[in-house]
Amino acid sequence: MPGFVADTAQIDARLVLSRCRLTGPLVLTRTQINGDLDLRDTAIGFPSGEAISAIHARVGGDALCTNLSVEGASRLSGASIDGEFDLEGASLRNPGGNALDAYHVRVTEDFTFHPGFSAEGRIILSGATVAAAIGFCGARLSNAGDIALEAVDVTVDRNFDLGRGLTVDGAVKLDGTRVGTELSLRDAELTHTAGTALSLRAIQARETDLRTRRPIDGAVDARNARLGTLYDAQDTWPADLRLTDTTYDALAIPLPAAERVRWIRRTTGGYLPQPYEQLAAAYRRLGHEDEARTVLLAKQRHRRGTLPAHTRLWGHVQDVAVGYGYRPLRAGLWLLALLVCGALYYALHTPAPLETGKAPPFNAVFYTLDLLVPIITFGQEGAFAPRGPGQWLAYALIAAGWILATTVTAGISRAVSRQ
Repeated sequence: MPGFVADTAQIDARLVLSRCRLTGPLVLTRTQINGDLDLRDTAIGFPSGEAISAIHARVGGDALCTNLSVEGASRLSGASIDGEFDLEGASLRNPGGNALDAYHVRVTEDFTFHPGFSAEGRIILSGATVAAAIGFCGARLSNAGDIALEAVDVTVDRNFDLGRGLTVDGAVKLDGTRVGTELSLRDAELTHTAGTALSLRAIQARETDLRTRRPIDGAVDARNARLGTLYDAQDTWPADLRLTDTTYDALAIPLPAAERVRWIRRTTGGYLPQPYEQLAAAYRRLGHEDEARTVLLAKQRHRRGTLPAHTRLWGHVQDVAVGYGYRPLRAGLWLLALLVCGALYYALHTPAPLETGKAPPFNAVFYTLDLLVPIITFGQEGAFAPRGPGQWLAYALIAAGWILATTVTAGISRAVSRQ
């Protein structure tokens, strides 16, 4: 046929156009079909315009488009399908344009593009509402240098499956999409070196699987996303991963904290505290308090690089002394080491008493403790006056004691503020 025009028609049964060849457009704008729409094995060629125009069409049954072949744009904006929308094995080609514009489409069952589906041009699903699942398993999408799949603000009651062999040459944009169960990119391949290959900004999902077949070639932007339980694999982490204000309930593969810190540090744009806090909270929920402290220590070290030189110096002191309060045992070890050094020195070089006959018996250990611990006294420091190297050692021990006391206090304050 040279085309088929049935806009605004009302069809009280099925519309069957299977195994047809159309050299002009299929126009079903505002058409109401009270049964199935059957386009299986049909070829439509109209590369100069809209090969399929079904704006605000209503289908009371399934839209069966298995092995449909289209040259030109397909536009289904606002269409409603009260059944399944099946594009298994279909081929849509509109290079440089929209291969499929299904903006605000409504599907009451599955919206399937697998297996064998291919598209050259942009696929638009933005604003769509799907009461079951969306599947692109094994599909091939191509729109090099631009967005290949635009699915912004989509609502899917069940799974949104973009894995199991999906190949995309171009960007995938899923911003604001809400997925009832799992968003999966398991074994998918995404390539978009010119910019953001996968945008997950502000998405919501109960589970998110990012275990792609190989590292995504391009940036992954998950800012403000709520990922639920997150599945990922260390060998497929993207080089550019943006996790600002990203939240997740659990990490299915927690990994040691040092490895997860390297995952966070893939985020570009400088120091951001929230990814560290979120990761530490995930470890705490698992009962791994030591791993959580490791993450928060890494956060302080990252932050230190953004501070002025004199503040960085004090940060180094806190890090070495007590690990910013996350390694409190270090304070005790430093105190013990300084106590041993001071006690040995003063045992061999006893300082002279300030007032002969009035000073208590000299004790090298308690004298050193008097120098080291600024908040208690054993009556030794005020009774004896070291000279020469002993005096300089006393000054050093007093300074070290104040530094340890200050850093421990700062660490306790930080721990209390976290609670």
